[in-house]
Amino acid sequence: MTTATLSLVGVTRRFGALTAGGTPAVDALTLDVPQGELLALIGASGSGKTTTLRIIAGHEAPDEGRVLLEGRDITALAPRQRGFGMVFQHYALFPHMTVGENVAFGLEARGVPKAERRERAARALANVGLGNAGPREVQSLSGGEQQRVALARALIIEPRVLLLDEPLSNLDPTLRRTTRDELRAMLHRLGVTAVFVTHDQEDAFAVADRVALLERGRLLQVGRPEELYDRPATRSVAEFIGRATLVPARRSGDRAVLTIGGVARDVRAVMPNGGTGGGEMFAVLRPDALELVATPAANDWHGTIVERRFAGALLAYRVKLADDVEVEVHTIERGREIGESVAVRVSREPVAVVEA
Repeated sequence: MTTATLSLVGVTRRFGALTAGGTPAVDALTLDVPQGELLALIGASGSGKTTTLRIIAGHEAPDEGRVLLEGRDITALAPRQRGFGMVFQHYALFPHMTVGENVAFGLEARGVPKAERRERAARALANVGLGNAGPREVQSLSGGEQQRVALARALIIEPRVLLLDEPLSNLDPTLRRTTRDELRAMLHRLGVTAVFVTHDQEDAFAVADRVALLERGRLLQVGRPEELYDRPATRSVAEFIGRATLVPARRSGDRAVLTIGGVARDVRAVMPNGGTGGGEMFAVLRPDALELVATPAANDWHGTIVERRFAGALLAYRVKLADDVEVEVHTIERGREIGESVAVRVSREPVAVVEA
């Protein structure tokens, strides 16, 4: 399968009575997806991620900007001319066709002979772990199997780029975890360039090589999942990605001083672009970067457990510190109860610091 590098250059899409003055759903978006990469588009409702996917697919025309494939401008090409595969949220399988006929449908529309269609459909189903499912009725399949049939149908045309719109949203939690692991392994094995939209951060982190976070049509940050988590570029990224408590901080060289309830703690800090803005700053305290302390030191923060949540291998404790600051701490430690007095300290550095 031949895949390609996909690029968006200054893409803008506005909606409103007058296009020129309409509200931008996508605002001057520039983004590259290298060959063979899996990129997730995430963001809150109205962030522009679905509109961006539709522009890439050719179902929506940008008001400004270009869509490039290997440097070639495809902005004006119809969806069918782009040679992209697409997997929809609801799979859009045909109930009156068998599984094999569903998978081969795109080849039939392209005039591929019947014998070749059958052969390629069987191969595509084998690639998604459904090698013997060709004669089955669509209604007899589980949700996870239907998702894989939709994927096989998209892959059978050997797309240059694969587009996926919330491909896991209809699956139950257990099947969802299994399917996303299979999806990542399969796309990497086939070397497919893929862009998928999801509102679920866990799905994005589990599947994607890189994640692009959008807000009101603008790109806030793009990078590996751990980069957005550990080194958020802005306060908005820090608040959207994962769980965190933001605490006012004062910079001191490559360190930051965090003061809660009159207790100051000095930690190593990392700031986007070196933190040259000079404005108000906040330290991003992640639950996995904090610990409960058995023997408190002078600069540990004291508080009370106000909530506990069992999370399998971990327990999540919510601790109310002085100044009404609440932090969440993830630990393997059992036995702590609501109302118990505890001490908290930073256990993993550097701590991300963002500007307000």
